[in-house]
Parts: sequence; C-alpha cells; structure tokens
Amino acid sequence: MANHGKGEEHVPRNSTAKIEGGVQEQDTEDGVPIQSAYTVFSQRQLRHLRLLLGIATITSPLTATIYLPLLPLLRKHFQTSAQAINLTLTLYIVFQAISPALFGPLSDTHGRRPLFLLTLAVYVLGNVGLAINESSFVALLLLRSVQSLGASAAYAISFGVVADVCVPSDRGRMLGPISIALNLGTCVGPVVGGAVAYTSGTYHWVFWALVLVGSFLLLAVGLFLPETARSLVGNGDDPSLYKWWYLSGYSLIRRGLVPPTPPTGEQNTNFTANRSSRLSASTQKHTASSIMKGIFACVRVAFHKDTILSLFIHGAFFTVDYSFVAAMPDIYKDIYHWDELMVGLAYLPRGVGIIVGSFFTGKVMDLNYRETARSIGWTINKISGDDLLKFPIEKARSRGSYWLLLISTGTMIGYGWVVERRTHPSVALLLQFMQGFWGTYFYTTYSALMVDSFTESPSTAAAATSITRCAMAAAGVALLQPLLDAAGRGWYFTVLGLWSGIFGAASIALLRRYGWKWRKTRNSTT
Repeated sequence: MANHGKGEEHVPRNSTAKIEGGVQEQDTEDGVPIQSAYTVFSQRQLRHLRLLLGIATITSPLTATIYLPLLPLLRKHFQTSAQAINLTLTLYIVFQAISPALFGPLSDTHGRRPLFLLTLAVYVLGNVGLAINESSFVALLLLRSVQSLGASAAYAISFGVVADVCVPSDRGRMLGPISIALNLGTCVGPVVGGAVAYTSGTYHWVFWALVLVGSFLLLAVGLFLPETARSLVGNGDDPSLYKWWYLSGYSLIRRGLVPPTPPTGEQNTNFTANRSSRLSASTQKHTASSIMKGIFACVRVAFHKDTILSLFIHGAFFTVDYSFVAAMPDIYKDIYHWDELMVGLAYLPRGVGIIVGSFFTGKVMDLNYRETARSIGWTINKISGDDLLKFPIEKARSRGSYWLLLISTGTMIGYGWVVERRTHPSVALLLQFMQGFWGTYFYTTYSALMVDSFTESPSTAAAATSITRCAMAAAGVALLQPLLDAAGRGWYFTVLGLWSGIFGAASIALLRRYGWKWRKTRNSTT
C-alpha cells in the first residue's frame, strides 16, 4: 500500500497473534496460526484520517444549519410564504436521502475516494448557482436540491471508510472525534448564517462562503485521502491492487506518478492471484445497472427484522432533532423577539451539546463493547477484528439506552412547555443543549450498529440509515407548521417526545431480545 504519512512504516502483511473472538485461522507458518492485520494504517495515520473525515463530512450539517437563520430573509426576498420556503427544507431532506442511497453503494464497489471527490465537486457547483441566483424561486428549489445531493453523501462514505480501517471494538474511538469535527458545522452554521443575514441583509455571501468551504474540502480530500474500500484494496497490504487513482494526491506527488512496484519472488504469485480475483469481481460490478442495484440494496436493508428496529431508533431521533431546529427561528422571533443574529446564536447551546455528546458517545460505545464482551467471557480481537456473527453487538450498542431514552423524552416534553409558557429563554437554551447531547448519542450509536450489521457493505448500510432518517424527517418538517398551528408548541413536543420514547423503548427491547438471532438467520440465508 502507498505510504500515506511521511516516514511511517506499515503493519506487516501478516501479524502473528493468538486467535481470539471466534476469528477463524487463515494461514499457518511452521504450525503457528497467522492472522492478517485488519488494516495497514498506523495509529498516526488513523488519527490523520479521523481528522480528515471529520472535516470532510462537515458539508451536510453546515449546509443544513447555516440556511436556517436565512428563512425569514429568503421569504421576504422571494416574496413567498413560510410554507413555500419550508419546501426548500423538505427538498434538502429528500436529497439527503437520495444522495447516500446513490453514492454510498457505489463507494462500496467503485471506491470511497472517487465518489468523495465527485460529490464535493457537485456541492461546489450547487453553491455557485445559489450564490448567483437573484430572483428565481424555482432555481432556489432546484439548486438547493443539487447542493444537498453533493453535501449529503459524505456521511455514508465516511462511515464506510471507518468500517474499512477500524475493528468493531474500536469504532467508537474513531466515530466520536469524527462526530465532534462533523458537528462543528452544526454549531458554527447558524451563527454564521445569522450574522450574515443581520449585517448584510442578503443571503449571497452565505453561499459564497460555502463555495470556499467546498473548494477547500475538495482539495484536502484530493491530496490526503487514499482508497480504503476493502472490496478493492483489502486491508491495504497488497501494492499490486492499487491503481494510480487509488492513491492520495500527496502520495502521487511523492512518487512522481510512478506506480508502486509489485512484490517479486514467491509472494508475487499470491499477489497476482488476489489481484486477478478482485479485478474480476470489480469488472462484474461495473455494469450499467450498478446504480439501480445499489439503490435497491439500500431499500432491502430496511426490510430485515433486525435492521428495521435500528433504523427506526436512528430515524426517530433525527426527526426530533430536525423538528427542533426547524421550529427554533419562529420560537425566538415570535416569543422572545430576537433578531437574526440572536436567533443564529440560539443554536450554539444545541451545537455545543452535540459536540460534547459526540465525545461522550465515542467513549461509551467502546466501553459498552468491552463490558458486553467481559460479561459473556469474550476475548476481543484487536488484530483482525471480531466475528460479529458470534458476538451480540446489538446488546453492546444498546447497553444503557433505556435510561438515556427516559432523559431524552423528558427533555423534549419539557422544552415544549417551556416555550409554550414563555419561560425565560435560558431554560429553553439549556434544554436545547441536553437535546443535542442525547440526540447525537442515539443516532450515532444506532448508525454504528447498522454498519456493524453489514460488514461487507458498510456504506450501503449507512446509506439506508440516511434514507430512513431523511424520509422520517421530511415528513416531520412537512407536518411541523400544521401541527404547531393545531396543537400549540407544548402539545406538539409532548407528542413528539412520547412517540420517540415509547416506540424507541419497544424497538430497543425487541432488538436486545431477538436482534442477534434475527441477524444470524439473515446471514445464513444470504
């Protein structure tokens, strides 16, 4: 594999270790079992990759939240209604579902790197169009869709990269910091959007700022992200599998566009055989119907008994979160009479809650994995990863969820009645912090469970979570204003909290009791 960090050594092709965690022996040397390392990335390279993925996935939350303080301004500029402007939110969510379903499965078969670059290029073009659009509401709708199409695939592709390079027992350690970096966009976006709307009275500079962000990310991914898809390069130990476009731009510059030298001698036979096998499989996947197959694969994921429960929990809390952020501008303008700048700043407590919650989530995920392994006498395999068909990953990921669900439900109900009774805004802001903290725990943890359940196609699994959560959130946003008008904010958030809490608890109970059994049955029949 190409050397992606200056002066770093890769893990040897086969690392000798005791067979643990139910992993089958692959080779022997002088009668001693040998396991292939899960990845050749060093710890230093994984830290760099974690930072790059966190920054690169900032596009979706930043783009979604920087737009929210602009809603009153856009409504006035395009001389349209609140319901019509909310359609731009709905379309954004719809394409948040379409984009991962389109590009996530493609990244499983054609590579993470080219799909990341393609979607970032689409994102930049969409923002350029929005920045120069002066008066067409139809163009606003279309370009907002293009913007979402480019921004929203990063989530699924990044989850695929994490699954490519990180063993299941350590994924929380990698996902936590990635979520922190990713959710900086959630924190910064509304502040930037509100400040621009307040100081300039126009929306154009917001989209030009996103053009700069997208261009920077396109350059960063092009320079520093190598190909990691295991269907193409395995664990990265075979240089002969690497075509030139699989290498990062930094590696290409260092090598002077000279391809890696294949191994010689006895090892060359094994490398050549592996390469022929992989290229043959890859060729079969490069068909005209691969895009539709990928979309159908995402849809099929949602109809398995074990996965539909994880998808509901993930989607329910994303719907709750989106309902919070969509309702906030009107709450703080109508009830507390804040201007656009103050409305933007009102998103900060929630953003800080998400960032702190992301750090907490990563630590708790790995702790729950270790505690579950200890409780069943399981020895964690950190060399080549545990065989999750023999491990109750559903119990590990859902450990402690009942208590957190109770706190989250209480937070939502309390928020509704706090704003309904026009309580001091500091109380509402504190509850927003708590909702951001607990909300990110649920949709990050159950996203990871989906990826754990589909080890061969992690980006497809992540894309399925995007389809589900965005479909549910789109319905939630579409119903938001009519329900608020009919029931008021207190009862609206009460019903929302009870819906997510009661059905979430039922889903967790079924998942803990039957999830492992259903997953093993599903894998035995495929």
